Order: sequence, then C-alpha cells, then structure tokens
Amino acid sequence: MTVLSNARWPEVAAGPRRLLVVPLGSVEQHGPHLPMYTDTRIAVAVASRACAGRPGVGIAPAVTIGASGEHAEFPGTLSIGTQALTLLLVELGRHASLHWPAMLLVNGHGGNIAAINSAIATLRDEGRQCHVWHAGLSPAQLAEAGIAAGVADAHAGRFETSVMLALAPELVTMDEAAPGATQPVADVMPALRERGVRAVSPNGVLGDPTGASAAEGRQRLSSLVACLTQTLEEVLALGD
Repeated sequence: MTVLSNARWPEVAAGPRRLLVVPLGSVEQHGPHLPMYTDTRIAVAVASRACAGRPGVGIAPAVTIGASGEHAEFPGTLSIGTQALTLLLVELGRHASLHWPAMLLVNGHGGNIAAINSAIATLRDEGRQCHVWHAGLSPAQLAEAGIAAGVADAHAGRFETSVMLALAPELVTMDEAAPGATQPVADVMPALRERGVRAVSPNGVLGDPTGASAAEGRQRLSSLVACLTQTLEEVLALGD
C-alpha cells in the first residue's frame, strides 16, 4: 500500500500501480456529540485498514467536503453540492487513469451518492475503470447490533457514534448525546428531502446514540473492513 500524501513520485513510479483508492466524506453536523468530519474519519480508517499490506494499491488524500445540502441549516456544515462534486470526481478519475488502471471510491457519506453515481457513469462511458464502496450497516449487521429493521440510524446515531468511540473517543462527548428522529427512515425521508435534516431532527441526529460503545464500534469497524476487503479483492481480480 502506498499513501500518496506521504510518498515521493519516484517511489510511486517505481512501484506497481494496480488500484487508486479515494476516501470520500463530508464536513457536516453530526449531532451535538460528534465532530464534523465523522464521515471522512470513518472512510479513511476503513480504507487504510482494508488496503494495508496490498502492493500496487495507492490511497489518495480524502475528498473531505462533499454534498451536504440537507445539513445546511446547521452552522459549521460545508458543502460543494452534487453538481460540483460530480465534476470533481470526473476530473479526478480522468487524471488518475493516466497512472492507475482503476479507481475505487470509498464513500462515507450518503449525500455523496448521487454525485458518485453520475461521475462513475461518465467515467465508465469513457472507458475508465471506476468503482465504489459505501460504508454502512447491512440488515444482518443491524440485527447483530440490536437495531430494529426500519429504525432510523442513518446519521450520528448508535452506529456512527460507536465507531467514533472506537476511533477517536477524545472527540466524542457522550454527555451531550441524545436521541433525534427515531422514526422509520421511510417516514422521515419525504420531509428530509424537502426541508432538510433540521426540519425532522432539531439536534441533527437520525437515530439514538445513547447505547453506543467503543466495544460495539470495534465490532462494526471490523465488519466494515471485511466488507471493503471483499470489494477490493473483487476489483483487483478484474485487472488480473
């Protein structure tokens, strides 16, 4: 694995180059208890662990500011929007393809999905190899964590809070953690899309973080790394 932010160009030129991994995140509110860069921190951590020891895999610096318009009512949130993020990813993919045969986006923020899908479609139409993996809990992982199916845990809830307690406990203020909107996701989605997160959750939380723990976060992190590892192996096999 080559961490591009620390590497010198002769090292990159001399080594194998099979896949460029690009973490994507956001700078947006994550309730009163989590830092703004939670999505980015999780994406970088999972990518770094899954890629460790893999020759020919490079990790780019994270694209930190994404599409976070749904959180615009909360001070501190920064967003470049879907259109700008799409263009950024297309141009990044075009340049990356000069030196890397494939690119894998490791996405930690759901609001980036529309831009990612559009960018990947353009890059693939141009003949470039571009893939994506989204960080999140599968239904099986939700059940394992004791989170009922359909319950909102989409943002700053138990999942993200537990993972951040495992990664950076000094940045989590659990005494300020409180439930937000805990209705099924389908029930809050129409209002969220029309009026933003603050309209459905004044504290910015979609879920209930109060049951979070570092031990659970380590388990969830391990599951995410295993999922990304499988995707990495599948993408790398395409180039063999």
